[in-house]
Amino acid sequence: MDRSQLLKRLDDLNQAALVGGGAERGAKQREGGRMTARERVDALLDPGSFHELDRFVTHRCTDFKVESVPGDGVITGYGRIDGRLVYVFAQDFTVIGGSLSGAYAQKICKIMDMALKNGAPVIGLNDSGGARIQEGVASLAGYADIFLRNTLSSGVVPQLSAIMGPCAGGAVYSPAITDFIVMVEKTSYMFVTGPDVIKTVNHEDVTKEDLGGARAHATKSGVAHFAVPDEAACLALLRELLSFLPQNNMEEAPRRKTEDAADRVCPSLDELVPVNANKPYDIKELITEIADDHHFLEVQSDYARNVVIGYLRLGGRSIGVVANQPADSAGALDINASDKAARFVRFCDAFNIPLLVLEDVPGFLPGTQQEFGGIIRHGAKLLYAFAEATVPKITLITRKAYGGAYCVMNSKHLRADFNFAYPTAEIAVMGPDGAVNIIYRRELAQAADPVAKKAELTQEYREKFANPYQAASLGYVDEVILPRDTRARLIDAFNSLENKRDTNPPKKHGNIPL
Repeated sequence: MDRSQLLKRLDDLNQAALVGGGAERGAKQREGGRMTARERVDALLDPGSFHELDRFVTHRCTDFKVESVPGDGVITGYGRIDGRLVYVFAQDFTVIGGSLSGAYAQKICKIMDMALKNGAPVIGLNDSGGARIQEGVASLAGYADIFLRNTLSSGVVPQLSAIMGPCAGGAVYSPAITDFIVMVEKTSYMFVTGPDVIKTVNHEDVTKEDLGGARAHATKSGVAHFAVPDEAACLALLRELLSFLPQNNMEEAPRRKTEDAADRVCPSLDELVPVNANKPYDIKELITEIADDHHFLEVQSDYARNVVIGYLRLGGRSIGVVANQPADSAGALDINASDKAARFVRFCDAFNIPLLVLEDVPGFLPGTQQEFGGIIRHGAKLLYAFAEATVPKITLITRKAYGGAYCVMNSKHLRADFNFAYPTAEIAVMGPDGAVNIIYRRELAQAADPVAKKAELTQEYREKFANPYQAASLGYVDEVILPRDTRARLIDAFNSLENKRDTNPPKKHGNIPL
């Protein structure tokens, strides 16, 4: 075989791999509003940076006459996002429905192993019909091999999953173990058992979209961290999210230069928090006002809205935010909010991202539904996460900090580095009204005018306890600050914590109350 023949053979193999399942299937994919796997990779990565691995791998199934295509339905390799190394796999639905074979799984495992060794994020672009039935247990073993690597990589390198088509059965567990899931509205779905099985077993009629679509998982289950309108938005979001994250657990997130002055005064914050403790306000106004360039990337914005989580930058530094939302359920913590915030806190701590807690919490949501659902156990997750975290941690109490929720929301007693408060802060076991009912029960029962007496006692209690000064006198609040100075004070405080070192006792791992 001469040189020209050798080169032609290579070119033929490359062309066979590049067309995947063929031009007709690729066209059908585009008609449905979806890119092909290679188009997704090109849109995600910096131009010209992708290096594909295992392009010529084929499956080893000798039964059922399964078509053999170079690459076997998944594109794997590495490239760059904003110049930073990332490893990528993109499932190709045009090849046997993107179904996973043993060889396909080995390709994914290879780049996951490389990412772990080289300390770089892994991004999975999921679009698969699930396990390749023709391979039987070999495909199931392949999924388990991937799950193991997801678990071992957790807390070591960031793992991001984009759901850009179907993701069903065992296939959903790999994305579920990863750190963030982005779903595309109307073209992607996730579920363990599909509508047909549910109808057969439970006699329930439900569509794929209602059962496992992007909106369902972004609003009801909390499985999806982001729901976006199309694939271009999905890939752009992955790039933006990575800009807030470090490459691995031994590094810090990249700093970004900003023209936004670190000492910028925020006069609008002086009027944001109502003096009336029962009046709501939007905590996101505070977050965007103090953020560099007023930019905040919210995570799980449509799930458990009584707590807000996400990323901003302060003085160019990536910061994770956990904030009670008085505009929803008065900011009370419940089961879903506790889970949402706890996992976010643990991610930030694993990857050296400092935490800012904005606290306005009246307590845990009362009721039999919460108690029977295990609010004690779920609330303890958030408590555990903050107590365990060793990254720089700052809490700002804007208004209410009552009862056990005061403790849970990164109090000084959980190793918070700085605890600031606004003059509107109220730090107590409970609100003045409830406290007076308990403390002065006899006096109120014996009073000639119980209503007037209660008003008098409530005002007395509020002046003595419903403020930040008793906590400040005990050292539990480090400083009472003017709202307009929030941005400058926080940036200065985080800068002072830049070289913080804190550790937990040696152990294999703790036993978080799951």
